[in-house]
Amino acid sequence: MQVRRTAIADVLILEPTVYGDARGFFLESYNAQRFAQLTGVSPAFVQDNHSRSARGVLRGLHYQIRQPQGKLVRAVRGAVFDVAVDLRRGSGSFGRWVGAELSAENHRQMWVPPGFAHGFVVLSEAADFLYKTTDYYAPEHERCLLWNDPAVGVHWPIDGEPLLSAKDRQGCLLEACETYP
Repeated sequence: MQVRRTAIADVLILEPTVYGDARGFFLESYNAQRFAQLTGVSPAFVQDNHSRSARGVLRGLHYQIRQPQGKLVRAVRGAVFDVAVDLRRGSGSFGRWVGAELSAENHRQMWVPPGFAHGFVVLSEAADFLYKTTDYYAPEHERCLLWNDPAVGVHWPIDGEPLLSAKDRQGCLLEACETYP
């Protein structure tokens, strides 16, 4: 596995070693010891989630103000553009974002630490998206940063308006969002 730092050092792209032949492929998607050795992070994952979405669906930018979740995310079918926005006021990268394409073909994963809003848009006809989380889903603490907040300026690789949930259409601007210290 190779680990690449992004423009925000705490957000990481992981590229597993893939062993392929005429039968298909094998890869190790997670190994706690190897992850800690390569990243310096030892998350305790407590929940796995799986979503399926159609082309143009944008989910996010979600975070939990209490019980913040670190997330290890990947697409196992199709392709998504995955985004993390730093909401830690004490950070030198507060309000900045990073993004990467994650797909079934490139096998990349993204580590999104606690303190970040997270979201993705589906680039393929459909995508199955998996994520491991370091805390449980707590709807009473869930918040949403508006996906197209001009102060953040995410460059989503889509034409036109994405398909959004009602909750995501009503996300907050960064200046009005609850954030982390």
